[in-house]
Amino acid sequence: MSWFIGLMSGTSLDGVDAVLAEADTQGRLQSQAHVHSALPQALRDELLALNQSGPDELHRAALAAHALVDIYASAVAAVLTQSGLTALQVKALGAHGQTVRHRPQEFSGCGYTLQLMNGALLAERCGIDVVCDFRSRDVAAGGQGAPLVPAFHAACFGMRGEARAVLNLGGIANLSLLGAQGEVAGFDCGPGNLLMDLWCRQHRGQAYDDGGRWAAQGQIDAGLLSTLMAEPFFARHPPKSTGRDLFDAAWLAKHLAGPVRQPTDVMATLAELTARAAIEALQRESPGTSTLLVCGGGAFNAHLMSRLKALAGPARRVDTTAGAGVQPDQVEALAFAWLARAHLAREPGNIAAVTGAVGGRVLGALYPAA
Repeated sequence: MSWFIGLMSGTSLDGVDAVLAEADTQGRLQSQAHVHSALPQALRDELLALNQSGPDELHRAALAAHALVDIYASAVAAVLTQSGLTALQVKALGAHGQTVRHRPQEFSGCGYTLQLMNGALLAERCGIDVVCDFRSRDVAAGGQGAPLVPAFHAACFGMRGEARAVLNLGGIANLSLLGAQGEVAGFDCGPGNLLMDLWCRQHRGQAYDDGGRWAAQGQIDAGLLSTLMAEPFFARHPPKSTGRDLFDAAWLAKHLAGPVRQPTDVMATLAELTARAAIEALQRESPGTSTLLVCGGGAFNAHLMSRLKALAGPARRVDTTAGAGVQPDQVEALAFAWLARAHLAREPGNIAAVTGAVGGRVLGALYPAA
């Protein structure tokens, strides 16, 4: 048995999840400890601002990366304390970093993806081998660099004889399609919590709509929903990925121009957008899927889960990943522990059919512990 740590801070900017996992000889991981560390508001605001061009942004980005490493290192210390292990017992940690730009296959045809992280500093702070910058190699090989989780989802949730899908509802929503014969596909399908969180902060001063209670009080605006769903991204066929480069405050403001709407109805419509985009993409790309497993922060949104179940219909089971043995808020961090293990084993971490890369690649850069 070997021990790995996974660290994830996603598009929602709500905080850092750290998972300590035990890997068996076949590379299967089992979570043993989990810590969530909220991002300080000042750092959250700075990371959000760095998604756009601004003054002195290279200097600010470097300092933000250092501040993020401080939170990563504290989270690592906390999961080690929780488990009773020492840093010397951990083989490696996989750290995602914070995405601030994602423009694959653009400009020169290669494009780029940028996650703020200082792997060298994290290795110094933790005394553990650090694997990070997972997306860049896939982008260099002609891929989208995202989503990277389908390979892990297949290893963790795939079941021979049953067509399954995993829907991760972070800031952005992505689907992993796990075929009954072991085939794997996946893509970003649209906004997850990002737009709902934005609207909730603007109108209620709260980071998110707890349980979807506010959205549940509103009425879906059919005209607005139709306008939002007309976004060309939704109709594109995979491979595809997205982020705040598309779905941001400006995108939402553009679509809300015109008649004044009740904020509660807008919130209900944004929740419906997330659910409908996911289910329509699932129906289009994998109509035979019988089970949809939901993870990420959106899995705790009761209203959103109810809409997913209603739209999926009675023939498709919708549940969180907890029913399959992994808590929804631990799945993504566990995936990056799995990717760190794959890097050390020199195994491909991407699936070319998912990202559009020319082939499988060993992902990530290694910063050895001192």
